[in-house]
Amino acid sequence: MFAVALKADPAATYVLSDTDTARLEIVPDRGGIATRWQVEGQDIFYFDRDRFANPELSVRGGIPILFPICGNLPDNQYHLDGQAYRLKQHGFARDLPWQATQQDVSEAASLTLELSSDEATLAHYPFEFKLAFTFQLKGHTLDIGQRFTNLSDQSMPFSTGLHPYFLVEDKSQLEFEIPSTEYRNHLTGSTEPFGGSFDMTQDEIDLAFQGLTAPAATVTDHHLGRRLTLSWSADYTKLVFWTVKGKDYYCLEPWTAPRNALNTGENLLVVEPQQTMTTHVRMAVAFLR
Repeated sequence: MFAVALKADPAATYVLSDTDTARLEIVPDRGGIATRWQVEGQDIFYFDRDRFANPELSVRGGIPILFPICGNLPDNQYHLDGQAYRLKQHGFARDLPWQATQQDVSEAASLTLELSSDEATLAHYPFEFKLAFTFQLKGHTLDIGQRFTNLSDQSMPFSTGLHPYFLVEDKSQLEFEIPSTEYRNHLTGSTEPFGGSFDMTQDEIDLAFQGLTAPAATVTDHHLGRRLTLSWSADYTKLVFWTVKGKDYYCLEPWTAPRNALNTGENLLVVEPQQTMTTHVRMAVAFLR
């Protein structure tokens, strides 16, 4: 049986549930972020509630939404039609209040959130738009369908991504299957071969896999006894892996374009005036015991 409920926690939080199997919590007012996902009673996400309590700090945990850029820009700046604009890292969607617009419990616990352009966004990104993200929870699977509508009279370039933080207790017990043989190291700027594992003794790892040969990756956590499968639609061309030593999370982030794409044009998505583009990401959990 599927359900969608609303609670105060203290921010308004929607709770999607599938009987006793799974539960997802979403806070529309804080960037439309999914803060907690539980499957069979286990927390799948890492979430720093102390940082979340301070709206001046970026959220560490759950699934921050990246739009209209992924990563950062040199000096937080890009140029369009001869004019300079400023956007901070990962764009503004993760910091703005979204509106819950639709619920459904017929085939899954489903909630749709929307974000529309306003004077504040137009100052940094000169396009009128509407975003609609639908979270669907069913069994061990979380589907996130995304709609990007261009309400402007000119073509709208953008990139988008998700920044999920997955809970981990022992990073040495993680096993990765990533459909790529090389990555760009964000810390050094170099392109390096991928041998199938990471040196978890480093203070920080920040890598963007490129040349993806399949639309899915898996991470097996032998310590927690579960396997995560992350899959994505064709517009996602990069997969970022990020973790920090001493922190109980790793991030596996599908991006449609690399850093600085608004300046370089690399892998930018473009929606024509009055048109809509859709993308999709799925996360599924399987238990090993």
